[in-house]
Amino acid sequence: MSILRSRPVLRWLVPAAAGVAVIGGGAAIGTFAAEAEPSLPPRTAAQLLVDLQTSRLEGLSGTVVQRADLGLPPLVGLVPGNDLTTLLTGTHTLRVWYSGPERQRVALLDTLGEQDVIRNDRDLWTWESRGNTARHRTLGDAGTAGKPGHAATPSLPATPQEAADLALGAIDPSTEVSVGRSATVAGRDAYELVLQPRDGDSLVHQLRIAIDATQHVPLRFEVLAKGSDQPAFEMAFTQVDYRRPDADQFAFNPPPGVAVTEETAERPSAGRPAQAARGADPQVRAVGDGWTTVLVARLDGTPGEAVAGKPAGAAPDADLSKLLGGLPAVRGDWGSGRLLTGKLFSVLLTDDGRVLAGAVTPERLYQVARG
Repeated sequence: MSILRSRPVLRWLVPAAAGVAVIGGGAAIGTFAAEAEPSLPPRTAAQLLVDLQTSRLEGLSGTVVQRADLGLPPLVGLVPGNDLTTLLTGTHTLRVWYSGPERQRVALLDTLGEQDVIRNDRDLWTWESRGNTARHRTLGDAGTAGKPGHAATPSLPATPQEAADLALGAIDPSTEVSVGRSATVAGRDAYELVLQPRDGDSLVHQLRIAIDATQHVPLRFEVLAKGSDQPAFEMAFTQVDYRRPDADQFAFNPPPGVAVTEETAERPSAGRPAQAARGADPQVRAVGDGWTTVLVARLDGTPGEAVAGKPAGAAPDADLSKLLGGLPAVRGDWGSGRLLTGKLFSVLLTDDGRVLAGAVTPERLYQVARG
């Protein structure tokens, strides 16, 4: 159960439009530079969890750098709509501003341009410099006070806070929680909270969350794969300022010649969004729980046709077929198919039209595929 379920601080930071945007550039910085360990008063893991739960943030601005090295085969250019795949490799940079739950801004920086997502009260703007295009949505009254609208639901974490919220939601008896070494992040002293799966089938070795010693805000988030002492995924503030940003930061003034599209806010569905999403696709189910949960989907047509988003019988995309054809062929008493593996997850595409995925070993996928 997440201790942050009722605490919305910084949950706005990754609107969906920004979460899947291309951030192809950003200066390559490699692993974040380590600094000398500060001397901090001892705190237990339980105390650090309480710190996260009770912290109150009035304002923040800063720069966040995200780096991923998931050990994937080359995906960019092979998968249609490769915006998401560019976030799975390399280094990416963004600027963030926060001034309460109703005023936030994210600027995704690219060597060829910039994408901004701005929330100013009920106005939600997205802008892309490359095409000089903007979208505007007026958030509805019902259920939106102090919360992001439907378009602001994150699909990928873009700050240590977002990643920490997701990770803390995984705390259960399958997780060992401890305190790591103190650190200095963005010039701030920080404690380190360490989450470690107890199940040997998980590919995750540890999650490490560096927490500001005085503001209790996550400053750095790292995921280490088994057998490695370097993060496979990490994001951290390289500069942070806890003063409330000026109101001008959240006022969007369309540049000359911008093409603005007005969108209609969707009324939230009744019930819990996560339940509604699951109910909308009965072909997806979860097997197991905790760190070794495996998602199983039944797809129409062959895996290549389904992943490409094409109906059965349609000609598959040539590049995608090339990608799938390059994956190792595997077979066993569960059947046959193709296997995609990375440092932190495995995906099995069976020849009978199933997709099994999880942060687990291939052997765990084969076990679930056997039924």
